[in-house]
Amino acid sequence: MPERHVTVASKVGLHARPAAMLAKAAAEQSVKITIRKQETEPVEAASVLGLMTLGAEHGDQVVLAAEGEGAEEALDRIAELVGSELDG
Repeated sequence: MPERHVTVASKVGLHARPAAMLAKAAAEQSVKITIRKQETEPVEAASVLGLMTLGAEHGDQVVLAAEGEGAEEALDRIAELVGSELDG
């Protein structure tokens, strides 16, 4: 299963608007994507509630994972978002 390790760039972490933007982008992918912090269970990246309960703050390292055809490309897209400033 391919994975990407990414540092959360958003100044507010994956809360509110950044979580909504990330969940929307993840839902648009052809594969299910999960995200977790090193010490937590994975949550679906397409779930705003899941992303917010993850508690990922600015500078935290997260692990994205996906499986299936198109997983590599989907992970690249989502990793780019997590590693960018999503604060608008």
